[in-house]
Amino acid sequence: MARLVVFFRAHQPKRLLKETPMERAKASDFPQEVLNIFDLYIHGHIDRRGFLDRAQKYAVGGLTAAAMLELLRPNWALGQQVPKDDARLRITTVEIPSPQGNTTIKAYVTRPKSATGKLPVVLVIHENRGLNPHIEDIARRVGLANFLAIAPDGLTSVGGYPGDETAATQKFQSVNGMKMTEDFVAAAGFAKTHPEGTGKVGTVGFCYGGGMVNTLAFRVPELNCGVAYYGNQPTNAADIAKIKSPLLLQYGSLDAGITGRWPAYDAALTAAGVVHTGYVYEGANHGFNNDTGARYDEKSAKLSWQRTMDFFEKYLR
Repeated sequence: MARLVVFFRAHQPKRLLKETPMERAKASDFPQEVLNIFDLYIHGHIDRRGFLDRAQKYAVGGLTAAAMLELLRPNWALGQQVPKDDARLRITTVEIPSPQGNTTIKAYVTRPKSATGKLPVVLVIHENRGLNPHIEDIARRVGLANFLAIAPDGLTSVGGYPGDETAATQKFQSVNGMKMTEDFVAAAGFAKTHPEGTGKVGTVGFCYGGGMVNTLAFRVPELNCGVAYYGNQPTNAADIAKIKSPLLLQYGSLDAGITGRWPAYDAALTAAGVVHTGYVYEGANHGFNNDTGARYDEKSAKLSWQRTMDFFEKYLR
């Protein structure tokens, strides 16, 4: 039997949520301060105890800090748009040599079975928890859009995604950041020369992956385009001047830290003559595209994803 959890919607009376595998809490069900604390938690800046201590002051009625944390955790069933065994796709796993990084990096690869000939490639880059079920689903969505999708796992050197988000965050922090960057540089080179690819490669990344899209834009300037969702931006003018590929940058208005640095990045890209477009989605939080959790914003996610696909059609076909 599904359990009943008491929680509240901001500026509205408390209500009962019947928590089932296909029902999610919404960002509006929590004070923004709790979402900000959760953001610190999932990025490894505070541990579980730190979340509970900070969030407890916002607990009301029967909703404890621990209950809020559980409601904010991802529910993979909610975010599975494409089944793991979808008959329309050919799904494989490859190991990519990374001599400057962690020796090798594994990647999840999808392409439509119906496709004939070579396809443009999209490198799908995960958040700071490695190649979890949500990012695999993103790769399947990209594959069904008639691309060859390659989704590397930055946690390869520590055994891959462990099946638990908290453990994944801890594993992520244990990997040398510079070597992980080199792993993704190697993955970009692999994508560029893939025998089933046309040689045109775009990147799309989320959170850590969004920052990696921005990094690869100057580390691998022969890439054809990049889409960064709420990712950290480079600040070195010399690096930004190396960017040659068009960029699409997507941000949530409530993601103060990342979005607050967008105007400076916009100015720097403009000064460097980089073709780019940025969107700030009103009322959206960091992680608004991740449809496995409470911060998912359906309207912003759908619009941003359509813009992403249109962008890839324009620059990769």
